[in-house]
Amino acid sequence: MGNFYVGSEIGQLRRVLIHRPELALSHLTPSNCQELLFDDVLSVERAGEEHDVFANTLREQGVEVLLLLNLLTETLNVPEAKAWLLQTQISDYRFGKTFANDVRVFLADLPHKDLASFLLGGLSYSEFPMKSSSMMQGMNNPSDFIIKPLPNHLFTRDTSCWVYGGVSINPMAKEARQRETNHLRAIYRWHPIFAGQDFIKYYGDEQKAYDKATIEGGDVLVLGKGAVLIGMSERTTPQGVEHLASNLFKHGQAKQVIAIDLPKDRSCMHLDTVMTHIREDTFSVYPEVIRKDVKCWSLTGDESGAVKTKEEGYFVTAIEKALGVDKLNLITTGGDSFEAEREQWNDANNVLTVKPGVVIGYERNTYTNEKYDKAGITVLSIPGDELGRGRGGARCMSCPIERDGI
Repeated sequence: MGNFYVGSEIGQLRRVLIHRPELALSHLTPSNCQELLFDDVLSVERAGEEHDVFANTLREQGVEVLLLLNLLTETLNVPEAKAWLLQTQISDYRFGKTFANDVRVFLADLPHKDLASFLLGGLSYSEFPMKSSSMMQGMNNPSDFIIKPLPNHLFTRDTSCWVYGGVSINPMAKEARQRETNHLRAIYRWHPIFAGQDFIKYYGDEQKAYDKATIEGGDVLVLGKGAVLIGMSERTTPQGVEHLASNLFKHGQAKQVIAIDLPKDRSCMHLDTVMTHIREDTFSVYPEVIRKDVKCWSLTGDESGAVKTKEEGYFVTAIEKALGVDKLNLITTGGDSFEAEREQWNDANNVLTVKPGVVIGYERNTYTNEKYDKAGITVLSIPGDELGRGRGGARCMSCPIERDGI
């Protein structure tokens, strides 16, 4: 089952990890959704149906689809993995010794699918059947969470990203997402698909405080030909980029990292919400953000892990050089300035390329989809009225594990 290799953003996609959102969304309410990084509450059933269309669209394109809930369930079948996850996610410092122990005892007896479901989707005090002698139960309301839901797990792109022959298991910037990383650490270490396979872990496999060196996969674009493009957003810091770059160079997996500075705001959460790679010489961009004067650096290095940084001029020129193409074709978000802003908010630029010139995107972004069509790009459209409210499109919702280079 080897072949963990992602050589580009546009080569034939072969295997992908996605997450069908269920329990976590049913725990979203108007009073907690902001804290859980959602702008709104979603219709759970509808979001699930839309996600199924997404999964089937991938399968129809010959892509093998792995589902996070299944992978986590199967990982829990490995006793060592189960013990580690219970210890890590239900830690004594998070809950106090007495209550942590009670919660672990309750969870340890559950069928593994239910346990995985609670770890991903959250567990409220009202759903916890035991009477604990700890003060925690008396101090909290029934609707408070023992385990907070992880609705953002839907966006499997961010928690880990595969770059050439290895994976970065990302230290996440926001507290609401940090527990996601442990699920991926366990899966890549113990799940039978990955255990004992030959791939590199560049970054983030140990559990420690990474302080300001955070990075999320939505900001990482594998350009191909040994180059990687990374956006420094609200959630990916220069410190995080330098760490990942150093490890890419150390393992001889990349020759160059191009880092670009992005506005630190919600609508431009990650680089892929404003720019994605569609065909070798073609990118989709949101021009309001991806402007000529965007600051850009080139990072290079060698097996020593030392990183040399040089400020570059126009980022498009840097990408053209890295890809060896004469001129990049930039397809901008469609419609007038109002429509473009609306469609960018609904992830018109956040498309998932399945093979060169074929992308999956939300059907509601009619103006942008029309522009793709005119440029000879095939759009396989999926419904996203509910899914899109989480502020993420098809690229955000997918973590490629195997993809051809260019």
